[in-house]
Amino acid sequence: MATYTLSTIARYMRELDICMMVTQSKKGALTSRPMSNNGDVKYSGSSYFFTYEGSQKIKDIEASPYISLNFEGKKDLFIAVSGKAKLIRNKTLFEEHWVESLGQWFEKGIDTPGMVLIHVKGNYVQYWQKNKEGKIKL
Repeated sequence: MATYTLSTIARYMRELDICMMVTQSKKGALTSRPMSNNGDVKYSGSSYFFTYEGSQKIKDIEASPYISLNFEGKKDLFIAVSGKAKLIRNKTLFEEHWVESLGQWFEKGIDTPGMVLIHVKGNYVQYWQKNKEGKIKL
């Protein structure tokens, strides 16, 4: 039984940066890797992550767009977002989600060759915090 609303989850998600992004390869293997949302959180079910074109996660998303994002927060809070990923290669959209701290990985900013934006549209959020747990359909 859900005890938190989406607005409560959104408030918590603004404080979370790193998640483990889980993708599935063409052969069905699951792979996890840490990813930063770079503070780009106005949570309504969408999450955005910058990466490079040739990375394994891009190959995995092209094979199967279904993603899981797993966050750990303060006070024993765990949040899992399940959804579908879409690859964005549009510089105008890069600008909308760019933050200056990304420059440490993408030296030429939104003009960095081979940069891709991953948009994960969540289908549902599950959470656990001590004796509270729930699932919210988005």
